[in-house]
Amino acid sequence: MSVNITAYQSIVSELSAENVTLVAVSKTKPAQDIQEMYAMGQRDFGENYVQELVEKQAALPQDIRWHFIGHLQSNKVKYIAPFVHLIHGVDSAKLLQEINKQALKNNRVIDCLLQVYIAQEETKFGLDAAELAAIKTTLPELSNVRICGLMGMASLTENKQIIENEFLSLKKIFDAFNQWPVGIRAEKTILSMGMSSDYQLAVACGSNMVRIGSLLFGARNYSTN
Repeated sequence: MSVNITAYQSIVSELSAENVTLVAVSKTKPAQDIQEMYAMGQRDFGENYVQELVEKQAALPQDIRWHFIGHLQSNKVKYIAPFVHLIHGVDSAKLLQEINKQALKNNRVIDCLLQVYIAQEETKFGLDAAELAAIKTTLPELSNVRICGLMGMASLTENKQIIENEFLSLKKIFDAFNQWPVGIRAEKTILSMGMSSDYQLAVACGSNMVRIGSLLFGARNYSTN
C-alpha cells in the first residue's frame, strides 16, 4: 500500500476546517490504494484517463464519487456518462454539447465545471473570456448538464507570486460567474483550483475544491499508461 495515511488525515483535517472538498487524485494508482483510502472515509476520487476510470468504477464501491479531471475528448464522453459525478475540464462548447447529448441518452443531468485558461503555458487547456461568455448564451438550450462552477490550473512554476496572481484572476472570474442567473448554473458553485504543490495557496485565494494526488499516494506511476 502506498497511501500516506498521516498526510491524508492531516490534509482532511486542514480542509474540513475551511469547508474545502478534497478530490483524491488516484490516476495510475491501483484499486487497492483507492480501497484503502475509501475505508478511511474518502469518497471523491479524480481520474484523467477514460479507460482507467471505467475499469476502476466497475471494480470499486458504487458510492464513490468519480471526478474526471483530465482533458476529455468528445468521442469518449459516452464511456463515463452513465456514472461520472463531476467533469472538471469542460473547455469547449462542442464538448459541453456532447456531454449534454450523452447525459440525455443516460437519463441523467451531468454536473460540469468550465475550465478557464489562467496559466502562462500553451500546454494548458481552458476557455478565455470570450468563449466563456459565448457558452453562457447557449446554456439554456442544454437541459442535461448543470454548470456547477469553474476550474483552473496555474502555471507549473516555483514562483509563488505568479501562481497567486493566476489563482486570484480565476477567483475574480468566479465571482462574476456567481452573478449568472441560477437558471443556467447550479445554486451552489464550485471553484476547483489547487493541487499538491499549491493547494494551500489556492485555498487562501478562494478555492473550495482541491485536487491532491502525490501528497496522498506518492509519485505518479507513468509506466502503467
